[in-house]
Amino acid sequence: MTARAVLAVILVTLAPGLAAGQPAPKGSTLPPAAGAATKTTQPLTVDSEKMERFGKEGVVIFSGNVVARRDNAVQYADRVEVYLDEKGDRVLRTVSTGSVRIITKDCRTGTAQRAEYYDLDQRVVLIGNARVWQEDNVVSGDTITIFISQDRTIVEGGKQDRVKGIFYAKDDKQDGQPAARRTAEACKN
Repeated sequence: MTARAVLAVILVTLAPGLAAGQPAPKGSTLPPAAGAATKTTQPLTVDSEKMERFGKEGVVIFSGNVVARRDNAVQYADRVEVYLDEKGDRVLRTVSTGSVRIITKDCRTGTAQRAEYYDLDQRVVLIGNARVWQEDNVVSGDTITIFISQDRTIVEGGKQDRVKGIFYAKDDKQDGQPAARRTAEACKN
C-alpha cells in the first residue's frame, strides 16, 4: 500500500456533507450545493451542542463535540465552520478545529489539530500533528495536503519533526483471489 493510497481515501469524510455536493443536515439552514448530485443513500447527520448561522457573512458554525456521520463514515471535531458563497447555495470551504478525527467507511483514519477543505481547489489540508493510517500503515507530518482532483498528496514535516511513513508489505492475493477489504461494519466509528 502506498502513502497516496492511504491518504486518498481519507477525503471521503474530511468534511462529510459539509463539502460541496452534499445535502445539508436536516433541520439546518445549509442548502445543498448548486447542481449537486449525491451518490449516498443515507442522510448526513450532524450532532453538536450548538449551531449558529450568520447569513450576511455566509457562515454556519457547529460547536461543542461535533459529530458528522454519513454512510458509515464519521468526522469528530470540537468546531466545524462552513463558509458559503454569496448566494448561500454552495459550500466554498470548511474548517474543522480541535481534536479532529476522521474515519472513512473503509476504516481509514486521520487525525489533526485542524482540517481545512477548499471546494474550488478540491484540496484538503490536515494541520498540526497530522496523521493518516489504515491498519498498521501510517503517514505523519506537521501538515498533510491532499489535492483530490490531481490524486496527489504532500506531507510536510515541522521545525521539530520530519515526515514519517511506515508501510507493511501485504499479500494482495489469497488463493488466487484479491485480498478481502475490511467492511464498513468492522470500523468502530
